Amino acid sequence: MKIHFDIDATPQELRSFFGLPNLEPIQHEILEIIRQNMSAGMEGFDPATIMKPFLPEHLHTLTALQNTLWQAMLGQSQNHTDTEKKNEA
Repeated sequence: MKIHFDIDATPQELRSFFGLPNLEPIQHEILEIIRQNMSAGMEGFDPATIMKPFLPEHLHTLTALQNTLWQAMLGQSQNHTDTEKKNEA
C-alpha cells in the first residue's frame, strides 16, 4: 500500500506550521553586513576565505581546487574517448 500526499505550501507557511522561527530578517541583515565588508575590502571577507569552511580539507587552496577540477575534466574526457573506442571495435 502506498500513500502519496501533495502539499502546496510556501516555505514560510511550513515554518509556521511546524513552529519554527522566521530567520529571514536575520539572514538579510547578516548578508548585508557581509556585502558591506566585501565591498570595503576588509580582510577575511574575500570569496576564498568565506568559502573555505564549506570546502573539504584538501580543497582549501585555490590551486588544489583548480587541479581537482582539471583532473575531473580530463578523467571524464579520457573515459569518454575510451568508451568511444570500445564502441567502434
